[in-house]
Amino acid sequence: MATTGKQLFTTLDANGTLTVAIEDVTFPDPTGNQVLVKMEAAPINPSDLAILVGAADLENASYSQGKFVATVPEPFNAGSKSRHGLKLPAGNEGAGTVVAVGDSDTAKALAGQRVSCVPGNAYSQYCIADAAMCLPLGDHSAEEGASGFVNPMTALGFAENAKLDGQDAILHTVGASNLGQMLTRICKEDGIGLVNIVRRESQVGLLEGLGATHVVNSSDDDFMHQLTSAIEDTGAFYGFDPIGGGKSVDTAFKAMEQVAVSRMTEYSRYGSNQPKRMFIYGRLDTGLTTLSPSYGFGWTLSGWLLFPFLQAVGAETMGRMRKRVLDNLTTTFASNYKKRVNLDEMLTKQAVTDYNAMKTGEKYLVTPWS
Repeated sequence: MATTGKQLFTTLDANGTLTVAIEDVTFPDPTGNQVLVKMEAAPINPSDLAILVGAADLENASYSQGKFVATVPEPFNAGSKSRHGLKLPAGNEGAGTVVAVGDSDTAKALAGQRVSCVPGNAYSQYCIADAAMCLPLGDHSAEEGASGFVNPMTALGFAENAKLDGQDAILHTVGASNLGQMLTRICKEDGIGLVNIVRRESQVGLLEGLGATHVVNSSDDDFMHQLTSAIEDTGAFYGFDPIGGGKSVDTAFKAMEQVAVSRMTEYSRYGSNQPKRMFIYGRLDTGLTTLSPSYGFGWTLSGWLLFPFLQAVGAETMGRMRKRVLDNLTTTFASNYKKRVNLDEMLTKQAVTDYNAMKTGEKYLVTPWS
């Protein structure tokens, strides 16, 4: 028997009008390896915001019950041409209880269990999910398991990627985020050096309380000295950046090169031979990524996404990572939330403008049935 419930959809028209609204939906019975999950909690991660609100003008949008209509300015609208006219769901991950299953053994094994899942439409009262991508939570609550995939697996992915590339230290440009706090715990557990960049003195204390040994504050007058000293101590010529736009990557490369040049015994017009690598894994700043001719040619800038990484490393590594997350869900991989909202409340002006600001430590959790 089909199940009905509420679900969020986001639609961008060719004229730049963005409509985000809650609708009543009929969910089909699961088949094969599918399960039907009654969703209890879903986080709003930065990775969700691109499809949820994008670059829309939220201050001047029109808000009503369970809906808002905003304008996406150029050139952002033209850059989103491929989604024009498509009514898309949102919400990468969440947790809830399996209430119906398909006929595969994998699906049947999850009947009645609380699971963490990544359905791609988690801002909904029900979701169809792939049983193979569901993680049984056992005694953990839905809230504890709601953020059990994207941030934990991403933070673990950074450590795994570093090990695969023969690196024993990492630089992270937004160290105090939920993900950054997880990375701090992982690196401490695994003996990986870590340089955390933060923006406020309170964030320095936060990370040092988690065991971080190298936290540098970009607001300090001697920031570059702090950063080069930390890179010198750890050997962190390999880093991850969720900001994307602006000069965060450029700053990291400059500091890495300053350390590398200080170790050179002979001058080279091409800079040091020290490999320097940064990965951009987000777009907290949607502006241009600025690079300068300040660090020779021994550098590489790449993009990094979780799912392509998991596909590359294979099922065995992914299974090992997921087990580590489940075993440490309330410690190493714990997430904290500023506020909990239901589906209608998440579309109010106060909520949308707040969580879209992406302030460190102020994540929202959607509870569809509250």
